[in-house]
Amino acid sequence: MLYVDKYRPKALEQFQLHSDVADNLRKLVVNGDCPHTLFYGPPGAGKKTLILALLREIYGPGVEKLKVECKPWKIKLPSSSIDLEFTTISSAYHVEMNPSDVGNRDRYVVQEIIKEMAKSRPIGTDGQRSFKVLVLNEVDQLSKEAQHSLRRTMEKYSAACRLVLCGNNVSKVIDPVRSRCLCIRVAAPSLAQVEEQVQAVAAHERLTLPVPLAKRLAAASERNLRRALLSLEACKVAQYPFAEDQEVAAPDWELYIREIAADVMLEQTPKRLFLARGKLYELLTNCIPPEVVLRRLAVELMRKLDDELRHSTAEDAAMYEHRLQEGQKAIFHLEAFLARFMSNYKQYIISLGA
Repeated sequence: MLYVDKYRPKALEQFQLHSDVADNLRKLVVNGDCPHTLFYGPPGAGKKTLILALLREIYGPGVEKLKVECKPWKIKLPSSSIDLEFTTISSAYHVEMNPSDVGNRDRYVVQEIIKEMAKSRPIGTDGQRSFKVLVLNEVDQLSKEAQHSLRRTMEKYSAACRLVLCGNNVSKVIDPVRSRCLCIRVAAPSLAQVEEQVQAVAAHERLTLPVPLAKRLAAASERNLRRALLSLEACKVAQYPFAEDQEVAAPDWELYIREIAADVMLEQTPKRLFLARGKLYELLTNCIPPEVVLRRLAVELMRKLDDELRHSTAEDAAMYEHRLQEGQKAIFHLEAFLARFMSNYKQYIISLGA
């Protein structure tokens, strides 16, 4: 079992990093109140772990008896019908899904499928447990139409269903949805807290982890605790006993993005852009989110730039990240960002020569 899963807190009282948030959630459950909730924060901060612990606090250990289903749905529209297929994780008390998996058809998932699930109550419960919980992941990736449909579902079926929303960026969630939820910010742990947790896991595993290596693991994780624990496990596989100067290997997809950035900086031609497009396709087909690809590309490019170009590159990255949310084909926006950067960089090099 991976360290991430093996040492994941199961109950709210076990939380050390977010003890204040966990205490407030326990008070809500004890008082019999569980409103619609929106958990937001950076990846690896502990949002999903908090949600699972909250469900256990409400329903008990029965919520851990999970069933994974990938079933087709046929949605009838006035003039046609749409066939959708996506995966849900469910217990007798809750259903977890990711509506953004179906792309621009997410509004049909919210309008029909979630509405159908929200109508039914869990069997054999009473009092504060007489409602079902729907956990929606990556709610910040939903289209505006889907989010407006979600608002109506939250109002109409609030007696039988509670929605627990999870996302990275709360600013991408529309105000009507936010105003109907208890918004809980799950902050990323500090580097010192990441280092402390890595040392604690190593001690539980009876591993001798040098302090310099623990510090590098924390720094390389970028305050993502999940990534830090995965890196610790990778270092153990690569070499044990640990060495103080042992290298913390970056994920393969990050190395691939560095390679793309280096190629683009080396030559700004249509041929180089065509080759970069193939590498971007490869990243996307390996399930690396396009927003992550764009953000990492911008970071790698700005590391090699003068201050004069960093500002415009950051502006372009923000613009194309916004277009990623509105458009359908991620490759178009990623390639357009690279083309814009190559044009700006080539003009800058020419101006230096003149």
